[in-house]
Amino acid sequence: MFTSGAIILTNDGDFVYKVTHPKHEIDKTYTVTLIGKITNEEVEKLKNGVEIDDGYITKPAKVKILKIDEERNQSRIAITIHEGKNRQVRKMCNSVGKKVIALHRSKIGNIEVKDIELGKWRYLKPSEIESLLEK
Repeated sequence: MFTSGAIILTNDGDFVYKVTHPKHEIDKTYTVTLIGKITNEEVEKLKNGVEIDDGYITKPAKVKILKIDEERNQSRIAITIHEGKNRQVRKMCNSVGKKVIALHRSKIGNIEVKDIELGKWRYLKPSEIESLLEK
């Protein structure tokens, strides 16, 4: 299983709380590669909330099918959530019978990592910090 994407490193506890606590509703967007063809019914379940972790029902998510590769028997979807429970996206996909083979956090709030090479990093711009704090 391959995991990559955006991580914010900071020693500012108030900032971490603001970005990570679900009550602040900061969206995190993931590109997820799954084994098998995802159905519209499974997408709807993910959108409406699914059960993970002993009865916990996830909040509604934004879910979009990006690609279905019939030949490789894989699907690629985008999932946007604001909760961030431990391994939540994997558990959500498992709950609809799909195994995650690659997971990439492409966006935190309005901050995208599409122009950053794998393994590289950069400082946040003041405008990016402000956009996360103004929610």
